[in-house]
Amino acid sequence: MSETVQTAIVGVTGYAGAELARLLLHHPRLKSTPPVFAGRVDEEDAARGGIPLGEIHPELIDSKGSGALMLQPFSWDLLTDLDVQVLFLATPHEQSRAWVPEALARGIRVIDLSGAWRLNEAANRAVYAFEDEGSAQAVTIQAEAVYGMPELHRAEIKRARLIANPGCYSTSIILPLKPLVAAGVINMRHGIVADSKSGVSGAGKAPTPKTHFMYAADNLSAYGMFTHRHTGELLEQIGIDANSIVFTPHLLPIPRGILSTIYVQFRAPQTRANILHIYRAFFAGSPMVRLHDHTLPQIQYSVRTNYADIGFHLAADGRRAVIVSCLDNLLKGASSQAVQNLNVMLGWDEAEGLE
Repeated sequence: MSETVQTAIVGVTGYAGAELARLLLHHPRLKSTPPVFAGRVDEEDAARGGIPLGEIHPELIDSKGSGALMLQPFSWDLLTDLDVQVLFLATPHEQSRAWVPEALARGIRVIDLSGAWRLNEAANRAVYAFEDEGSAQAVTIQAEAVYGMPELHRAEIKRARLIANPGCYSTSIILPLKPLVAAGVINMRHGIVADSKSGVSGAGKAPTPKTHFMYAADNLSAYGMFTHRHTGELLEQIGIDANSIVFTPHLLPIPRGILSTIYVQFRAPQTRANILHIYRAFFAGSPMVRLHDHTLPQIQYSVRTNYADIGFHLAADGRRAVIVSCLDNLLKGASSQAVQNLNVMLGWDEAEGLE
């Protein structure tokens, strides 16, 4: 168990990177070792030592001087000289794909928030069209990457050098479905429907025509049917095939938050007590999952928290259920899950700095 560790963040300028910085700056184990911030810095800013964090994210300015911490020009020598032990990559998939091999070669453990190393099956990775697909190096690294969902892979995360942080939609669907599929109660012949809705920040900080205010405001739109890049995560982590689930993402006209409504049928009639027992047994020792016994989750309950909320309604015949799952796509769907992985990796309390 480490008392503290030197972390670094590449990608702090994005939405998830900002939340990651906030969490690490306030983590009780890291008070004496704030993260190193590294990234793209132009010559003028490099000449003054970088860009103050407070200029990038004024909301991170505090009485401890966090706003004066500098985003420095990225280099591997910088990370080595500052003895970085854990590198968080909040970078595009292609960038993470290129940088992870060098980080591991230098003995730096990596928590990657992109989709670069999440998928074990080549057919599922095809959606990313990685240039190094099938190379000996990529195959070797993929073989040791651990899918960073502590509720499923806690033991493997403790030993991992490379953690592939899950997608936000994926987290909101895998967590409520995995316990029921593992228990064998779902009738897979009838299939599963996952209807998911996310706030606009899920598309990232770079503007696109569909995240423009004039498109997204006062609107609700479906996209990525049968082609969304998180689909492969559902198949691999839940343990189902593509014919067993229909996953449809939607864009909500809100800044952040995900609500997934999931429809299942059971092999035999179930009682509410039995379904609750399955969930409680599966999530025993999982502090970042909240089970709602009497009410269904709502985005307003989970947004700006580090929790995944799960609730359900059972049909009168006990054969069908509607499951509702909510989380903050920038937190449990990205940054706080990354910090949860850090805690597990280093032998700290899993919820430290998150509750």
